[in-house]
Amino acid sequence: MTFSFSVDRILGDRSFAEIGYPTLAVTDERRGLVAVAGTHGFPEHPTVGLYDTATLSCRALIRSRDVVQAMAFHPTLPLLAVGTGSYDGGYSFSGDLLLLDLETGTSVSACKPWEGPQILKLEWLDTQRLRILMAPSDDWEDSEAHAQGHSAVVFQPDWTTVPPESIDPLNWPAPGSRHPGLTAGPPRTGW
Repeated sequence: MTFSFSVDRILGDRSFAEIGYPTLAVTDERRGLVAVAGTHGFPEHPTVGLYDTATLSCRALIRSRDVVQAMAFHPTLPLLAVGTGSYDGGYSFSGDLLLLDLETGTSVSACKPWEGPQILKLEWLDTQRLRILMAPSDDWEDSEAHAQGHSAVVFQPDWTTVPPESIDPLNWPAPGSRHPGLTAGPPRTGW
């Protein structure tokens, strides 16, 4: 007896197949690149792909342990900052700052594992200063923790030489003003 079969779909036969379902994208028009974050249907497997805007071919692929919340291309260096984070459902927010070298495709986890804040938004102020909007470290006695974030500016003389796990969020400048309407969870727009 013979069985016939048909092909329903070919996995990978579409744009951004490497990252699964796209959730966030940022472009770098100068370099002709687009960074796309996504998941394969499971929030535990977030991925960021770096693509050529002309051909949509994948140039680099990185995975993170937390959901990708924010991305920002450096204004002059071949670098993409990726902010991740999640809420544990109990009381703690955590995340990481990943730095992707656009030329080599390698990435650095800048924070020590499980010590980084949930990063909600990133903005390069200039070539050495990165403004980070983050959730509080926990919601213990903080009724606004799920409704407001706070910001800090992190300075590095050369962001391409940041060693792994070398940026300690406990040594970041004191949190700035609260930003209402920016909640811990999915990526948000605006400051």
